[in-house]
Amino acid sequence: MSPAEPLLAAPPREALWFPRFGAPPPAAGAPGTRLICFPYAGGTASVYRDWRERLGGAVADVAALQLPGRGLRMREEPYTSAGPLVAAVAGELVRRGLTRDYAFFGHSMGALLAYEVACALRRRGEPGPRHLFVSGSRAPHLYGDRAEHLLPDAELRDFAAGIGALGDGDRALLNGAYLDRRLPVLRADLEVCNGYRWRPRRPLDCPMTAFSASDDPVADAAEVEAWRAYTSSSFLRHHVQGDHFFLTGDGPARQRLLRELRGELARLPRAAGTRSEQREPSWTY
Repeated sequence: MSPAEPLLAAPPREALWFPRFGAPPPAAGAPGTRLICFPYAGGTASVYRDWRERLGGAVADVAALQLPGRGLRMREEPYTSAGPLVAAVAGELVRRGLTRDYAFFGHSMGALLAYEVACALRRRGEPGPRHLFVSGSRAPHLYGDRAEHLLPDAELRDFAAGIGALGDGDRALLNGAYLDRRLPVLRADLEVCNGYRWRPRRPLDCPMTAFSASDDPVADAAEVEAWRAYTSSSFLRHHVQGDHFFLTGDGPARQRLLRELRGELARLPRAAGTRSEQREPSWTY
């Protein structure tokens, strides 16, 4: 829910789905893992604007997804159901050749989208992500029991404030024109989440790391732990101090999140196809 950040110039279609915030992307075929980041409900790609710098040599690039209705896509209608949105994102990743040596990160709604896009790519016969990072999100089968998208505007503003969507420095936005413009996008994203129904499928085969927060009213530790069943590979959960939006500030929780991401990504085998066949034990701390 942060105000849009200025974007660097980019080819029109690339700027729509994956705006650039810093250095140009690596040349085609360059070695290294690309981290593809999915936004939370009502969020924009700008929340990941400094991740390429913060993750350093652990990644070849960071590509942050910009959904319709925000940023350079302000005039586009936002999606209100998961199926068409997932198909569109998967198609764009394939079209742009981004399904080689990549990992996914998603926070809240973004975690749900990342999982569904990984399943969609698998159905298409594309290589899966080398690692899936989920943050601040209940496991997929726990979605679909809420109805915040039906709240009147005033109550939706209160809901956004109550889960930490507005930092202490942004309280003026509660009654500002900026938030009024963003409410339709937030409402549409919440409709995507609340209308979602999980369909049983075999687990993904990539390692998974999950992040839960101590004061998160949207996804508690047990609900985040339930992601364990969604991978046949290793699963690790980190528990941090903070609310639902611990990744948007620059406090200890965000610093730990980036440190753990950097470490996990740096440990990925560099050459495609060299992933170890030995499974690590599942464990949580």
